[in-house]
Amino acid sequence: MAKVKKVFFCTECGFEAPKWMGKCPSCGAWNTFTEEVVSRGDDKGIASQHASEARVQRIDEIEEVVHKRIRLSSEETNRVLGGGMVQGSMILLGGEPGIGKSTLTLQMALNSEGLKTLYVSGEESPQQIKMRAARIGGGNDSCYIYGETVLENIVAQIDALHPDLVVIDSIQTIYSQTIDSSAGSVSQIRECAAVLLKYAKTTGTSIIVIGHITKDGTIAGPKILEHIVDVVLQFEGDNNNVYRILRGIKNRFGATFEIGVFEMRGEGLVEVSNPSEILLTHYEEPLSGIAVGAAVDGIRPYLIEVQALVSNAAYGTPQRSATGYDFKRLQMLNAVLEKRVGLKMFSKDLFLNFAGGFRVQDTGLDLAIVAAVISSYFDRPIAEGVCCAGEIGLSGEVRPAPRSEQRISEAARLGFKRVVVSGYLKKSKIKMPSGVEVVYINNVAELPKAIF
Repeated sequence: MAKVKKVFFCTECGFEAPKWMGKCPSCGAWNTFTEEVVSRGDDKGIASQHASEARVQRIDEIEEVVHKRIRLSSEETNRVLGGGMVQGSMILLGGEPGIGKSTLTLQMALNSEGLKTLYVSGEESPQQIKMRAARIGGGNDSCYIYGETVLENIVAQIDALHPDLVVIDSIQTIYSQTIDSSAGSVSQIRECAAVLLKYAKTTGTSIIVIGHITKDGTIAGPKILEHIVDVVLQFEGDNNNVYRILRGIKNRFGATFEIGVFEMRGEGLVEVSNPSEILLTHYEEPLSGIAVGAAVDGIRPYLIEVQALVSNAAYGTPQRSATGYDFKRLQMLNAVLEKRVGLKMFSKDLFLNFAGGFRVQDTGLDLAIVAAVISSYFDRPIAEGVCCAGEIGLSGEVRPAPRSEQRISEAARLGFKRVVVSGYLKKSKIKMPSGVEVVYINNVAELPKAIF
């Protein structure tokens, strides 16, 4: 009789241990280890059905292959993928419940002409998918729906249909009959992902896998799931807002941290080709605490409105709050303002927000954030047509933001007349657009004079 191999997995992070442990040494969670069967000894699995014989080759003997890309109906998705979906690649799409993952993939299947697609749903019935398809519309007759959760049946159906694209919605609902554990467990997710990746590489079929996320925003299941796939896409946004961001976290065939912007409407997701227009609001009269910063995600520059509120602390300990921004970096900028500019922030509450509910990690927005805080502190509006782009250090120096030339060009295209940047850019050979006054500052103490 074949020997059964069992190990213990942490349900939070996927850490593997030979015996049960009370506390996970990887993530520190308590009582999260579960016992699961990973091998029966005599079971080779279905991955061997499509295995190819490999041989050792010198690197100069390997022929270079140009990856064929499939153009999807969504240009925003094509941009994030680096020019289209590579044939035979495996893509992992993660996001919060109800954010629009199923809508995005179904729109690609319905609107991409000539793309034969098999949509495998383990969460919704074919009738529910039909209702969504009728709402968002589409003219592709080569979209097939298959409601199944058994991996062996799914692979057999793919072999029979030979589609160009397979959508798995979602990987947490698929299970293999060769493993004695429930769907969504660590061993099931790892086995199903490995089998699907092997099938994609050997047959040239592109596969999009939808994955759930945990309460802290990371993709559920073992971390190895993100290592297995070729591309990891994160669908971000707030359910209370209409705008969604498709962010590339990992891409073996293109640049990472590229973004695509969508707007959620009744007919589905609509592409936003110019994000700066939706991230800038126009007021009838100037208001304090509002600054415009030039940000860059991937190769796309855009302008975003930064909103700050500084008020007297009602209690002994002042409050600090940041929506869509790193709280620790806000604390650092607050300390720089108090030390280098002389603002008495120890007795003030500070609140920070970005227009549109966007989450921003670009350090090039430091100058705009500080400008908004200074404006709110003195209750004085910033001059009209002023945009900021720069990074601030602990000593108060203003450093050049990455891709400063693209930021300045985007500000000029949208009609801004003055751009405040780092003085170090004077030495660089950046071609400044005409009609824009570029103000150079070397220290954050020079910022009030530049923006008022």
